[in-house]
Amino acid sequence: MRVVLQRVSRATVDVDGAVVGAIGRGLLALVGVGHTSTEGDARWLAHKTAALRVFGDADGRMNLSVGDIAGAVLVVSQFTLYGDVARGRRPSFVAAAAPGRARELYEMYCSTLPTAVERGVFGAHMTINAAADGPVTLLLEREGS
Repeated sequence: MRVVLQRVSRATVDVDGAVVGAIGRGLLALVGVGHTSTEGDARWLAHKTAALRVFGDADGRMNLSVGDIAGAVLVVSQFTLYGDVARGRRPSFVAAAAPGRARELYEMYCSTLPTAVERGVFGAHMTINAAADGPVTLLLEREGS
């Protein structure tokens, strides 16, 4: 599984012009599931997301987690994180999990997060609006563990 985390001051996700998820200060998590991703990967990445100290303390040092700041996580499914552009000009998505399995691990990631969670609609065309804070953007990855 792959998760791209972005620290945000606010973020929303819209489907068909309606807001389906919104957060203030927290993390935007774009989650991709590969065909070798496991339940263990989903749980590990959720715990890592919640525990990462990427928010500033009183001295401005990154010492606080999203839970420490009473923030939230906006989780959006993103199968294109498994796009392979090594050959040609059209991405190949053969490494991405089938939709049923991807949904299962996406839901497990969301339900394992021990903090407030908002989410997009799995498989839908979504519009994401985010105000990057920093910017701080990290790639978390764990496969088949």
